[in-house]
Amino acid sequence: MDNLTHSLVGLALGELTHCLLPAPVDAAEASTRRRLLLTSAALASNFPDLDLVLTPLAPAPLGYLLHHRGHTHTLLYALPQALLLLAAIWLLWPAARTLLRRDSATRRGLAAAIGAGLLLHFGMDALNVYGIHPFAPFDPRWYYGDAVFIVEPVFWLALGTPLAAHVARRGWRRLLLGLLLVVPLLFTLQGFLQWGSYLLLAALWALALVLTRRLGERAALLAGVAVMAGFVLLQGVMAGQARDALRAALRQSAPAAQILDLPLSAFPANPLCWGAIAITREGPDAYRIRRGVLSLAPGFTPAASCPMKIGGVRVAEGREPVAWSWEEQGSVARLRERMARDCRFAAWLRFARAPSLAQGSATDVRFGVPDAPNFSTLPLDSGSLPPCPENVPNWGHPRADLLGLH
Repeated sequence: MDNLTHSLVGLALGELTHCLLPAPVDAAEASTRRRLLLTSAALASNFPDLDLVLTPLAPAPLGYLLHHRGHTHTLLYALPQALLLLAAIWLLWPAARTLLRRDSATRRGLAAAIGAGLLLHFGMDALNVYGIHPFAPFDPRWYYGDAVFIVEPVFWLALGTPLAAHVARRGWRRLLLGLLLVVPLLFTLQGFLQWGSYLLLAALWALALVLTRRLGERAALLAGVAVMAGFVLLQGVMAGQARDALRAALRQSAPAAQILDLPLSAFPANPLCWGAIAITREGPDAYRIRRGVLSLAPGFTPAASCPMKIGGVRVAEGREPVAWSWEEQGSVARLRERMARDCRFAAWLRFARAPSLAQGSATDVRFGVPDAPNFSTLPLDSGSLPPCPENVPNWGHPRADLLGLH
């Protein structure tokens, strides 16, 4: 997820933890504890993304692809991260250190906030098509949620509205509340959101504001958590229906094809529209990758009316549930031969879930077609090969089924 979402989740976690603990008698201690829990939970909710400093360990784009969402996004490395954050707080925050020495409730709350913040970061990142490998090195496979877009304004408004409404200074409070409503509007005007999605977001903003003013921040935050959980469950159900629709469409258009994978990319605040990819085996040496848009209610929202700024390519008008806009047939033998002789490409295959070899480069079609290079695009040298990259982590190959690695 984006770091704004991680931060809001952390702030809400810190605020709720503070509310659930016994209230300190001393007002100064209560203020210190609240600031400590808000800060530590927000930092823990973002801490795993410090792996971005590791991207120079391998040449671009491999450094980002293999080291972001890497070791710091595994359960094994959660404890060292928690200890590092605790040590930083202890050494750099004298008031917090004093409070922690004499108050066991604060110690319990801090440990819970940091632990939950790290785990929530892993869980949020696991919801989308990018994926994580939380059980490495014992299980190096990638796990993909394929259910929530990486930038989800539903989460912003569900938690951000009660947090902003509780800001003490009126000017800052009004500014933050206004931004929560205006930023999604700008996204809608730019074509990233449908107007129906924006109206639902505006209704969520108004409801969260009313709950905060009538029931208080704690009740509004709990309601926001419930909204987020409900939205994730809804997206999971709709993702299952989207896969069923994709399988039905493929059975009709390519009945002999063996379906290997159906990566899905959700559209923000829109359970009806999905970015669809199908990876199929279509003979002894052939595999095919299709990319398009799927609508779960084509009579109400045709695939062509889904926000194309998210889909990436335009699709033809029609009332079919699935509108394919791009496809490529690849050779399994070529994929394996390139992997055997090109160690950079072999390392890239530890990330690529939808590998395309076209336009003189390798591109993961989850993030765009070869005609429009993206952060996953690896230029393929036609002459002498460059040196092998160092520091390649042992992540599982998403397309082990095509590479013959099972």
